[in-house]
Amino acid sequence: MPVIAVIGAGPGLGLSIARRFGREGFQVALVSRTQDKLDALAARLAAEGIEAAGFAADVTRPDSLQSALAAVADRFGAVDVLEYSPADPAFAGAAVDATAQDLHKQLDYYLYGAVAAVRQVLPAMLERGSGTLLFSTGASSVRPSGGAFGSIGVAAAALRNYAMALGIDLSERGVHAAHVAIGVFIGSGPGTEPETIAEHYWDAYTKRDQAEIVHTVPGGIR
Repeated sequence: MPVIAVIGAGPGLGLSIARRFGREGFQVALVSRTQDKLDALAARLAAEGIEAAGFAADVTRPDSLQSALAAVADRFGAVDVLEYSPADPAFAGAAVDATAQDLHKQLDYYLYGAVAAVRQVLPAMLERGSGTLLFSTGASSVRPSGGAFGSIGVAAAALRNYAMALGIDLSERGVHAAHVAIGVFIGSGPGTEPETIAEHYWDAYTKRDQAEIVHTVPGGIR
């Protein structure tokens, strides 16, 4: 059975992505900071007939994240799809107010954690000549925004650049990398449902024809 690792798994989009792939026969590894919450999500998936387990890790600690992904491989086998979309508890605010320390916190979440995760799973993907790397940000990574999303957008844009550069480097090596920019508040109205957005990730995995997908609705981009 193929394996998807959802990093930053929560009860919204992360669960919907896990469910979408799980319905297609994937084993699901859920990764975030709190084991109890992960166990609850895994139980919900198990009740739907999806094999899932939680692996606690802090994306701001590369050793923690890499250890969790090593445990995923021990439990399920090599990761076929890595989806990276951790929640962001760090500084959020206008770029004009951001300090270097504030931006470093954001980079820890959006960029450095992604690099650590990729470095853990990519060697096996390259060895077998297949795999998918999916990265999520808000749409401020694509279209810079002032106000509360200003500082987040700086780090999210760095992750977007990394994801798309990976896609170029890996295009002839059997591994597909794609970035999904989410330009809505998830669950805020029609077209913003997590299960609707989760379809983009399945399309990215199955079609492998886009380096970037931007999800928005009229008036929804941020």
